[in-house]
Parts: sequence; C-alpha cells; structure tokens
Amino acid sequence: MRVSRRTFLSSSAAASTALAAGCTSTQPGTPVAAAAAAEPVVPASISSLKPYPGAATPISDEERRARLEKARRLMTEQGLGAIVLEPGTSMSYYVDVRWGLSERPFLVVIPAKGELAYVSPGFEEQRAREITKFTNDVRVWQEDEDWGKVVAGILKDRGISTGKVGFEERVRFFIADGIRAAAPGVQFVLATPVTAGCRMIKSPAEIALMQRANDITIEAYKAAFAALTEGMTQFDFGRNVRAAFEALGAPGGSAGVQFGQYSAFPHGSITPQKLKPGDVVLCDGGCSVGGYQSDITRTTVFGKPSQRQIDVWNLEKQAQAAAFKAAQVGATCESVDAAARKVISDAGFGPDYKVPGLPHRTGHGIGMDGHEWTNFVRGNKTPLAPGMCFSDEPMIAIYGEFGIRLEDCLYITENGPKFFTEPSPAIDRPFAERT
Repeated sequence: MRVSRRTFLSSSAAASTALAAGCTSTQPGTPVAAAAAAEPVVPASISSLKPYPGAATPISDEERRARLEKARRLMTEQGLGAIVLEPGTSMSYYVDVRWGLSERPFLVVIPAKGELAYVSPGFEEQRAREITKFTNDVRVWQEDEDWGKVVAGILKDRGISTGKVGFEERVRFFIADGIRAAAPGVQFVLATPVTAGCRMIKSPAEIALMQRANDITIEAYKAAFAALTEGMTQFDFGRNVRAAFEALGAPGGSAGVQFGQYSAFPHGSITPQKLKPGDVVLCDGGCSVGGYQSDITRTTVFGKPSQRQIDVWNLEKQAQAAAFKAAQVGATCESVDAAARKVISDAGFGPDYKVPGLPHRTGHGIGMDGHEWTNFVRGNKTPLAPGMCFSDEPMIAIYGEFGIRLEDCLYITENGPKFFTEPSPAIDRPFAERT
C-alpha cells in the first residue's frame, strides 16, 4: 500500500498541534476544548475566495467498461485467469464501488473471460446490490460459512480450477490466505501488471480531472501564501491552506508546511515552528477532484532571501527543468531521475542520495492515488508512454540550514511532457502570472 506524503504530513500535523498545546483531553474546560471552541480569524485572501468555476466531469461507466476490457486483455497476456480486488482505489477504478474495509471480506472477482462477480457478507446483500455495477452476480456468505469457498466457486464457474489468479497488491494477507486454502489448485500471484498496466496510462477524462485539481491547488496556495505573517506557526499556515481548499470547493485538500531549517526534512517535522524573516517556507500538498489527485510544492522565503538561498533555489529549478526535458516518450524512468540528479551533483551536492543533496527519487506516479505507479528512480527502466503522469520534484536538502523543493506534476503526450501547472519563476515569485 502506498501512503502519500500528504497523508503522512496531515496526520503528523494533527498530532503535533495537540502536542504543541500540551493537551490530551477534549473535556470542557481543558485547553484542547478551548482551542476547538475558538474560531480562528480567516485571512481576507481566503475569506474572499469563491468556489472554483466550472464543474468536474466524472468518469463515465462507458470508460470503466473499457478499463475492464483492457484488464482482460492484460490478464490474457500475463496468463492470468482472473484478478481479485478488495475495496480501495483499484476497485473504484474498475467498477466505481466504494466499500469500507473490515474483518468481513467484500471482494470483486474480474475474470479474463466471463462475467465479473462480487462477494458480500450475507446481511449486506441488499446494500451490495444497490451499489454494484456491470453484473447481477453478487454471491454471499453467512457468518458461520467459509467465504473463501465462495470465491473458489466463482473461479470454478469461470473455468479456473488451476492456473494463475492475481491478487491486487492491497489485498490483505488473511484474505489471500483464505482464498488460497479454498482453491489449492490455483497459483496466486500479484495482479500489478494488470492493475498498474491499466492505471498508469491516463485517459483524457482522467487528465482533465487532474488538471482541475492542480488548478484549484494553485489558487488555494496563492491565497494561503498571501496570508503569511511573522509569528504564525506551520499549523496556522496549514489551517489556512485547508480553509482555502474548502472555500474553493475542494474539501479535504491539505498541505504539509515547514519553516526555516525544518524545510530540509523531506517529509516534514513535528517540531513547533514560528515564522520569522529570512525563513524558507515550504508548502507541499494538494486536493482531490472526482477521485483524482494533485500534488504541488512551492518554496519561497519570508522576507528577503539570502544569496545562499537564492543560489540553491535556482539550482533546484534547473534540476526540475532537466527532469522535465528528459521526460520524453520512450525514455526510461531512471533517465529522468539521472538528469535531475546530475544537475545537483555537478554543483557539489550528493552524490547519489547523500545529504546535502537529493535524498529521494525525482518523482512518483500520480492519479487516483497521490503516489502510484511508476517512479522516476534509479533502476526503473520502464519506458515513458503517452498518458503517464508523474510528479517532478527533485529536492535539495541541507540539514541544519534549509531545504528547497519545487514540485509540479506532468503528463506525457505524444509530443513529450506537459506540466499541469506553470513552475515557479523565482524564489520571490512562487507563482507564475497568468498568460
């Protein structure tokens, strides 16, 4: 399972806010309760925001049917008789079903040939039939029955008593183990060549949803950066970002924020920070539109930047540009990482993953998950193809001083890479002017 940086930072920030206040109780009269009751002042740059114009066009069932057919083609190529999915992103991707995870399995079996089928707890059958799509085959198991045998029955009915069946990578061990026990003649393998094989290549409809998410993120950041004030904490800034997303019609959008020396921590620090002149400000996050993610980082300096900060920021911009230039159709993912890393190491940082320098991969895949297949990283020889989407975010981390990350996401077209958002033009201008 991939955990996005946004999820990590958001959960860390929530915990740190309580710790910074020295509070553990929400009972009336406690500091936490008082803080929760207090209404923070919303800056004018955020209170003036309106819902982002236009409307997102959702993914159609026709497109989902095409995804299922592509999955079947890939299964045939991989020699798989079927794939098994638990609730999560891939289930949503193929059949538009969202179901919470629990100890009671709810599954979908997608065969290479024949009709797909769902497996549901018996007492949930009516709810399952309300939301499932593309088949009426919903098979149930009662509380005292072996649900693994239900899955085995579906496989047998589709002519799969032997051969290979794929588990999506997020299938929990007890699920996989239960199905293996019920279908001992079947070889179970990872379904990633199918699930990633479909999800890595985005359609125009998916690109459009990601574009809207990126556009909204830039507007939220602009409003939050306009409200920077001396003495504010990174949690104040993060709260402003969340409020901006809410006002723009993208609730749930968030960002991790770090000031000064803590901007060198690639995934942030829980140490309480107060903004002062000369601090680097790093803001990294995004939102979801129609189930598709954005991921943007903007880094600037509060007040006047030092020459050191300017020089490192400019070097980071060169590295980001080098990665973008290298991201051509047919190029390997690792060559994109190498292009950015060379700019940084040629300037005396690193080498490789050493700090001061670039301590992580240059970029990750993005789509319905903030982090998904595949990555700009050494050793990844996957060739770039139209429809692939990535973050472009080489970082220069200098522990004890500051860190600079510039992150914009891109997608691959027939003619090469295209950014969803215009990269930052300068350290004192984190946002490009509209043209």
